[in-house]
Amino acid sequence: MHSKKTVLAAAFAAVAALTLSACGGGDSADNSVAEVSSETESKPATVLDQPFTKPDLVLTDTHGKKYDLREQTKGKPTLIYFGYTNCPDVCPLTMSNIAIAKRALPKADQDKLQVVFVTTDPERDTPASLGSWLKAQDPEFTGLTGDFPTIQAGARQIGIGIDPPKKEKDGTVVSMHGAQVIAFSPKTDKGYVLYSEDTTAEDYTEDLPELVKGETP
Repeated sequence: MHSKKTVLAAAFAAVAALTLSACGGGDSADNSVAEVSSETESKPATVLDQPFTKPDLVLTDTHGKKYDLREQTKGKPTLIYFGYTNCPDVCPLTMSNIAIAKRALPKADQDKLQVVFVTTDPERDTPASLGSWLKAQDPEFTGLTGDFPTIQAGARQIGIGIDPPKKEKDGTVVSMHGAQVIAFSPKTDKGYVLYSEDTTAEDYTEDLPELVKGETP
C-alpha cells in the first residue's frame, strides 16, 4: 500500500486546470473546498475525504425533456463531466475512455452505471446535436443542456470552474472548463472520487467495478 496524502480539492483542481489544453481550464477561484486523499501524485483517482454533494441541477436532456440530476440518478453509481461537443481533444477522449471501460463491465453493471455529460457550451450544444454526439460514444450516456448560469453554478457545487464560451481571433469558439470527472456513490449519492483529464481507459476499466458498488477504488 502506498501512503496516502491529504490535500485540498480546490488546490488540486487549480493545479489540474493549469495543465489543461485549449479545451479546458476555467475559473477555479470559486471552487468548493474538500479534503482529498491520493495514493500517489501520479494516480489519476483522488479519493475525497469530504465528498461533494451531488449538484442541484434541473436541465434538459437530449430528448428535450426536463432532467432532475439528483432525482434521476438517486441511488445509482454516477459519473459526471462538464464539457462541450466542439472540444477538439479532452472531452471526446474522456467520454471515449469511459465508454470503453463501461463496455468491459458485466451487462448488469453497465445498466446500473449512469454517465452524465453536461455541456459548457449550451448555445451550440442543442439537445439534438448533443444527443447525436453522445450516441457515437455510447447511446446510454445522458447529455444535459440548459442556460449557462445554471450550468456554471452546478459545476461550482462540485469544485469545477467553467467560463462562458468565447470566440478566438481565428473564429473558433473555445469553452474553458475544468476537465475532472466526479464519481458519485450509489450508497450515499456523494461525489467521493475525482479523476483528472489524464485518466486512461485502462484506469477507468480498473476502477469502474468498485465504483458501481460504491466502493473506494
